[in-house]
Amino acid sequence: MNPKIFLSSFLVLLSAIAACQSDDAFKGTELEGIPATDFTLTDQNGQPFTLSDQVGKVVVMFFGYTYCPDVCPATLSKWKQVQDALGDQTNEVKFVYITVHPERDTVEKLKAHLAVYSQDFVGLTGSKEDLLKVYNGYGVYREIDKISDSATGYLVSHTSRIFVFDRKGEWRLGIANDASVQDIVHDLKVLL
Repeated sequence: MNPKIFLSSFLVLLSAIAACQSDDAFKGTELEGIPATDFTLTDQNGQPFTLSDQVGKVVVMFFGYTYCPDVCPATLSKWKQVQDALGDQTNEVKFVYITVHPERDTVEKLKAHLAVYSQDFVGLTGSKEDLLKVYNGYGVYREIDKISDSATGYLVSHTSRIFVFDRKGEWRLGIANDASVQDIVHDLKVLL
């Protein structure tokens, strides 16, 4: 075969493949057939928050704690950028932050901490028993690590993925906490 014809045919094939790739493809990991574990916890205003009551909105959920030195504040900062990038559509998205350290993260501490990032973020806590059910329902790992050179004397190692639920209340995506703002916005817009 003539090399020029081969190269030309190859480029046409690549263009066709690229054209077939949909903008609706998720950047995060799509989950199918995984039901959401419903729960009711207490928000930063002392009010009950039930996941199933959020049907109709896209829910973005993360497990963290207020004294986290790195991953949690970076995730919350990224969420604020995502919120800003969504513009008017941000009203259709609920950002939910669940503590992995209820011993320290009181409703007051959650409220003050999240207010630094956005008044619209929801911080949740509850009894150890209620939180354990949520952690188990989503396969969330958490463990207190004693560290003498930490200001608090310990850190809490925990799952750092972002969980995303669609408007029907189904668990649709897992997103790495180091995903770009653009990729998260893309995935949320697909769900919206």
